[in-house]
Amino acid sequence: MNNSGIKILVTGGMGYIGSHTVVQLIARGYRVVIADNLCNSNRNILSRIAQIAGQEPQFYEIDLCDKQALNDVFKKEEDIKAVVHFAALKAVGESVQHPLKYYRNNLISLLNLLEVQELFDANNLVFSSSCTVYGEPDALPVTEKSPVKPATSPYGNTKQVGEEIIKEQCTASNLRSIALRYFNPVGAHESALIGELPIGTPNNLVPYITQTAIGKQPFLRVFGNDYPTPDGTCIRDYIHVDDVAAAHIAALERLLNPPSESEGFEVFNIGTGRGNTVLEAIRAFEEASNQKLPYHVAPRRVGDIEKVFADTSLSNSVLHWKAEKDLHTMMASAWEWEKKLKINPLV
Repeated sequence: MNNSGIKILVTGGMGYIGSHTVVQLIARGYRVVIADNLCNSNRNILSRIAQIAGQEPQFYEIDLCDKQALNDVFKKEEDIKAVVHFAALKAVGESVQHPLKYYRNNLISLLNLLEVQELFDANNLVFSSSCTVYGEPDALPVTEKSPVKPATSPYGNTKQVGEEIIKEQCTASNLRSIALRYFNPVGAHESALIGELPIGTPNNLVPYITQTAIGKQPFLRVFGNDYPTPDGTCIRDYIHVDDVAAAHIAALERLLNPPSESEGFEVFNIGTGRGNTVLEAIRAFEEASNQKLPYHVAPRRVGDIEKVFADTSLSNSVLHWKAEKDLHTMMASAWEWEKKLKINPLV
């Protein structure tokens, strides 16, 4: 089946992973509509998407917690066939400090989306989930059959509950959905026109690294060096954002052209299958950038998991998707983005 011309709504499409996915969707011939409230993104990303993709997608500045505004988008864009849902608050530490903010935003927006999708018969949903649903895993690597354990943060819990809500809606309606449990997206587009753009002090490691190297931060904080890992720092499965975006395309195309054996609700791990410590990531950046990073060890951060990395064999075989870019490439692209941002800031 030729999917060219099919209209896709991307919620949070101005954000980090969303913008990279929009670029790839346009390249595949999809018509893209973005809904984003710009709470953690920048309006000027739209022109940068257009610069990369050769066309500017339709953009609506709305909050998904406003159900009427969302309904109006579907009414105006009446032939939306599928939704790729990124729109959510996503900082683990902030969610611990402000749990109600996270539950209200992430869950009400999802409920509104599912209700409006059903009303307009847009029955395909790719859900941005997270490896945080596994909590502190008993065994590594983590597979899709690993137990979903009590979340270590309200953010992680919103992803667990979100998956449960979607799964039950798939059972009760015509909705078909794939939840992608991705690990640690990093890096930037090869053009260095779009990348990770945290508001305020970064919560994630790589933008903290690049901001330290460029001089925006005085030093990097490494949260804990007494974990039971080879060098005492946390282990994560870092994956290039372009590989994550490609996984969303693969998931979307499985929903639009479902094989007979597919189920109404499916989950897939999206990672490289390799774990790297925080200090290994720092060294990889130093090698890729020829920059020496000043860092201080800080106390462990509440809600952080010791070590986690993915078994990606299911997504490799079923989605026919595989991460392609290595840690050096991830760090080099993140550094190019940071340097270009200094010369040509998003204002």
